[in-house]
This record gives sequence, C-alpha cells and structure tokens, in this order.
Amino acid sequence: MTLGAFLSIVLIHLAAAISPGPSFVVSIRTAASEGFGTAAALALGFGLGALLWAGGALAGLALLFELVPALFTGLKLAGGLFLLWIALQMWRHASEPLAMPEAGSAPRSPASAVRLGFLTFASNPKPAVFFGAVFVGLVPPETPLAWKGAILAAVFVNETVWYLVCAFLFSRPAPRAAYLRLKSAADRVFGGFLALLGLKIALT
Repeated sequence: MTLGAFLSIVLIHLAAAISPGPSFVVSIRTAASEGFGTAAALALGFGLGALLWAGGALAGLALLFELVPALFTGLKLAGGLFLLWIALQMWRHASEPLAMPEAGSAPRSPASAVRLGFLTFASNPKPAVFFGAVFVGLVPPETPLAWKGAILAAVFVNETVWYLVCAFLFSRPAPRAAYLRLKSAADRVFGGFLALLGLKIALT
C-alpha cells in the first residue's frame, strides 16, 4: 500500500464524516443542551462506532452483506427504529424546559454519552458498505497489518476530532443561548430530521 492511497482514504473519509447525518444532529443538540464535556464523550462514541464499521469492512463485512442481504436489511431496520426512537423522544419533550444540572454535576455521565454516541453511529450499517467500497479499490488484500491499523486509527481520529470541533462550537455561549431560546422549535426540527434519516436508513 502506498502513502498516496492511505492519504486518499483519509481525505475521502473526512469528507464523508463532515457531511450532515444522524451523528451531527445528536452532536449539536447535545453540545448546546449539555455542554462540551458531554458532547466530547459523545464524540468518542462516534469514533468508536466508525471504528466498528471500518474494522468490519476490512474484515469483509461489506462482502457478507452482499452474500446475506437479509442481515443487512435486519441491521438497517433495527438502526432505523433506534433513530426513530431518539426522534420521538426529542419531539415529545420539545416543549418542556431544559432540565439544567446542579452546579458541579454532569448532565449525563461520560459513559452514558459514549454509549449513546456509539449506538447512534452503529445504528447505521451503511458506513460498512461505504468503507467496503473505498477499501476495495485502495486496500489490496496483501496490505500489511500495520497499514490496516493506520487506516483504522485515521478513521477513529477523523470522526472523533470532527465531532470534538462540533462539540466546541455548539457549546459556546452564543449557540447555546440560541438553542435554549429556540428549544421547542429546534427540537422538533432536529427530531423531524432525525426521523427522516431513520426512515431513509430503514427503507433504502
């Protein structure tokens, strides 16, 4: 494997990572409502979710999906339902005032935020297909284990750092105040968008 191929994979994945999707919606809402620390833990969960699908693609998961379409369909349905559940919770509680944590306490435990991030990312099996498509052309079967490890590390860093940036930006006072001011409408918009994404994942 060449350095050029490796950099191509890194840049292609970075472009995919920054495109809006379920993770982005959950990230900016969490950062605005619960602060940087919780959103940073969420970003770690997203990175672990990306690592899951990238590692699966390197191990041949995308090929398995082609051989057993029912497995892919089942994962899509389960993932879509999970995102729809999140969207429903956002919609149901949109009109409720934001429960502010007591001074010195975290609005959500880091472990819980990491778990939410991982499940949100893992609920969409399509990244495994994306990674599989990219890896087929750029990662030959004889690629050394060290290069594969570097690819997985780059995927993890790309995903985590991008959502750390989102966490930082949307936890700043101005975006946070805007979210609190428009919470009811924002949660319904985010919830509706997330529901559409869940349906898209489940049905396409």
